[in-house]
Amino acid sequence: MITKEQIADAYKQIQDEICAGLELADGKGKFEEELWTREGGGGGRTRIIQNGNYLEKAGVNFSAVEGKLPEIIKKAFGVSEDDFFATGVSIVIHPNNPWIPIIHMNIRYFEMISESAKELRWFGGGIDLTPHYVIDEDTRFFHRSLKATCDKFKVDFYNNFKKWADDYFFIKHRNETRGVGGIFYDRLNPDSTALTWDEIFEFSKAVGRTFLPVYTELIERNKDKSYSKDHQDWQFQRRSRYVEFNLVYDAGTKFGLETNGRIESVLMSLPPQANWAYDFQPQPDSEEEKTLNLLKKGINWI
Repeated sequence: MITKEQIADAYKQIQDEICAGLELADGKGKFEEELWTREGGGGGRTRIIQNGNYLEKAGVNFSAVEGKLPEIIKKAFGVSEDDFFATGVSIVIHPNNPWIPIIHMNIRYFEMISESAKELRWFGGGIDLTPHYVIDEDTRFFHRSLKATCDKFKVDFYNNFKKWADDYFFIKHRNETRGVGGIFYDRLNPDSTALTWDEIFEFSKAVGRTFLPVYTELIERNKDKSYSKDHQDWQFQRRSRYVEFNLVYDAGTKFGLETNGRIESVLMSLPPQANWAYDFQPQPDSEEEKTLNLLKKGINWI
């Protein structure tokens, strides 16, 4: 049986691999690391690049925290136990070139010390893409890569987790998806997947290791494309939607804030700049209008 220490060690290794690969892809930016401890138990490694060649702000965070759950989290989970352990890697990247997409990845593990017979432990995570401009070829490459990873473990994982992502990364007050989706899953355990704990752990690591080759390819495809001030203004507008989702709906942000997480690490998902233009309407038949028309649930990108 895998232990929480083994899971945390594997996630640290994945953080190291991704940071090294992103520094190589950017060619300029270097991660600054902050080690932190959480009052109540545990801590983490926050790593940030700012103002790189292509990565305007990139955060690759590892955490392993433990302690007592706040009442609001216990109520949300439907549990009475207090003691918990949670570990994971969380990534958000905001590029400076509007043709390179925003990307988010998270892999995580959670367990509680329970006096009941019920086993309170699970894996969660996913990867999703938020292009400022939706490029069909890039989006299909992204989704096909995720499907290839999912198919190695269970044939229905991609379709199920893709729908989950469409539903989760949805900005209800805008009636639009945050981006072009990806995969999202939560509370995976042997009962919900018919896989063993070891197999679910291998899936979690595979998702984590899908991130780097996929995103570095998207950087390579788009890093030399020229852009205008209008393109950048649109980028700042799309970033504002990202902010709205993370502050209003994102469960990870809420969990971090409600469990007394390190604020700078919790909010590293926010971009360095975002704009809110009043009642913006794109020009007919423009790239901006095309992108808005593709921010919908249920699009088959395979």
